Amino acid sequence: MVSYLTEELVHQGHDVTLFASGDSTTSARLWPGCDTALRLKGEPDASALAQHLLMIECVTQQAYRFDIVHFHLDFMPFSMIRSAGLAAVTTLHGRQDIEGQLSLFREFDDMHLVSISDAQRTSMPWANWTATVHHGVPSRLYTPCPVGSEYLAFLGRISPEKRADRAVEIARRAGMQLRVAAKIDEADREYYETIRGTLEQPHVQFLSEIGDADKCAFLRKAAALLFPIDWPEPFGLVMIEALACGTPVIAFRGGSVEEIIEEGVTGFIVESVEEAVEAVKRIPSIDRRRCRAVFEERFSARRMCNDYLRVYERVIEETSAGNGPYLDRAAVA
Repeated sequence: MVSYLTEELVHQGHDVTLFASGDSTTSARLWPGCDTALRLKGEPDASALAQHLLMIECVTQQAYRFDIVHFHLDFMPFSMIRSAGLAAVTTLHGRQDIEGQLSLFREFDDMHLVSISDAQRTSMPWANWTATVHHGVPSRLYTPCPVGSEYLAFLGRISPEKRADRAVEIARRAGMQLRVAAKIDEADREYYETIRGTLEQPHVQFLSEIGDADKCAFLRKAAALLFPIDWPEPFGLVMIEALACGTPVIAFRGGSVEEIIEEGVTGFIVESVEEAVEAVKRIPSIDRRRCRAVFEERFSARRMCNDYLRVYERVIEETSAGNGPYLDRAAVA
């Protein structure tokens, strides 16, 4: 999301500095916080934290150059934002009902926050929410397919909250093939071992993790994407990636799902495996062209960028920190 937003900001003529790993590909001015992406290096938690804090310090030292600083580092920059009086906004990307965090957010209730869904705000309705900005992806990344194939798709992570095992059961009961493209983080390795046999059933093809280059072919040919979550999903990027391909979504109710999927238009919202199996039978009633049209209207990177530009204008106005040409210079970290 940071990359998609940065590229669209540059495309629209804004001067953007991206604070990220040195191996990042960007049209913006890149300030490298480390040589390579921390996830790819497998850095220990303490080392990764140190790298993030160092980058925040560097952003703060250069903040005089920017009209607005947009953070994507959760609560880590809050103290710096307050002490330096930065014109800054923070997008929260994860769930916020984690025990122990609420007291910190209450202390920093003056921070300008952006939620990625209205549902994400549930545990902190009192916070200083500036806006909800749904994610968006570049339209050119995905080519819609007017007709799906005879398989269901699961894309994401093998984790307890994503429930790939539900997808396997839905496909089995529906008499369809299931293709699973999912990464396995070390934190979820134990869970993967408990459902490994499930993923080895004859009607399942497990492809492991795939990159952006392969997502389009994987999603656009599917009859539908299964999104059988078992947690309050903050957003669910894979849902809009599927819609970009013209592929309808069958999703379990929870979190952001009702904000993303239009019942009977872009897919079906269900509450059980049985309801999901019935929804599979109704897939032909969904117009795949309409799925793509809804994506263009609601979930493109351009729409996301324009939403954020309105957020930037509001934050700059409220903090009275705009220096130089209005909204010409932005920093993203």
